[in-house]
Amino acid sequence: MLIYGLKNCDTCRKALKALPNARLVDVRDDGIGKEVLARAWAEFGAALLNTRSTTWRGLDEAERARDPLDLIAGHPALMKRPLIEAGGEFYLGWTPDTRRALGVD
Repeated sequence: MLIYGLKNCDTCRKALKALPNARLVDVRDDGIGKEVLARAWAEFGAALLNTRSTTWRGLDEAERARDPLDLIAGHPALMKRPLIEAGGEFYLGWTPDTRRALGVD
C-alpha cells in the first residue's frame, strides 16, 4: 500500500499511523509518476487538484490555466492528499468512506 502525500501533512501522517503497512511517497521529495497521476486524474478528475491550498492562491491566472497534471507535477502541494493506492485501487483523502474501505476505524 502506498500513500502519496507530503511528510509534513497532518492528514497524511494520520493515514500513515492508521495504516502501519503503508509506505509514504513524499511527492515533493520523491515525485509522483505520470502514469499514477494520469490514473488518479481519470478516476477523480478535478477533485485531485486542491484549489483551496495556499499554493493555488499564489498562482496567477495564466498558471492556473495550465494542464492540471502539469501543475501538480510542478507544484506537488496542489494534489489533494493523501492519495492512497491499495490493491490496485485509488482512494482520495482521509474521509470516513476511505477509512471504511481500507478497514480502518
